[in-house]
Amino acid sequence: MRNLPNIITLLNLLAGSIAAVFAVLDRLEWAAAFFMLGVICDFLDGLVARKLGVSSELGIQLDSLADLVTSGLVPGLVMCQLLGMSVSGGWSSNSFFTEALSTGDWPHAWLPFTGLAIILASAWRLARFNIDEDQVSSFTGLPTPANALLILSLPLILLYNGSDAVSAVLMNPWVLIAVTILSVYLLNAPIRLFALKFDTWSFRDNGYKYIFLILSGVALLTLQFLAVPLIILMYVLFSLFAQPK
Repeated sequence: MRNLPNIITLLNLLAGSIAAVFAVLDRLEWAAAFFMLGVICDFLDGLVARKLGVSSELGIQLDSLADLVTSGLVPGLVMCQLLGMSVSGGWSSNSFFTEALSTGDWPHAWLPFTGLAIILASAWRLARFNIDEDQVSSFTGLPTPANALLILSLPLILLYNGSDAVSAVLMNPWVLIAVTILSVYLLNAPIRLFALKFDTWSFRDNGYKYIFLILSGVALLTLQFLAVPLIILMYVLFSLFAQPK
């Protein structure tokens, strides 16, 4: 029973590894599905550890290693694929790793690799989190799962909420590079973002969290995957202006 949280963490790592394989194969919807499974495991391992009253240095390190794959490697690969599509004619079922790389021509072969900067920024974010004892009730910089959710929402928007206008924006390589730069910055930005943890259920103490959750739920019901980038933006804005100082 003491190792149950670590087993759940390993399931997170397994789900992230499968998501990475699907990302390389350009099955981005399946990559997103297994990423979400990994995020659920990431939530459950901490919950189970608290319920059982067990914690260990091994579990802390294992959690970060799993997050680096699920919430670092996977979004980096997905962004790489999206950039590959954007410089080779738009959305397709052909993987950048087998299609664009074979040409060997700039920018088709090398520009998409800028998306891998997300992996490096995620590793830096996780390492900094491990040595920072002041990230309990709030975070410094965007948590890696939230950042990964932002990146993984892009192919889902193209697949399920896409229009000609949306596709034109999201398949623009410069837009994707801008999103990559924003992602890298937010992961390690010196800004305090609230954690969705409740010491009490009082609306007076947690009003901004309840309002954020309600608005997020309404956005998801009305806009579906298009809501995800808006929710991440709202999360940052609520952290900057709504939460108590």
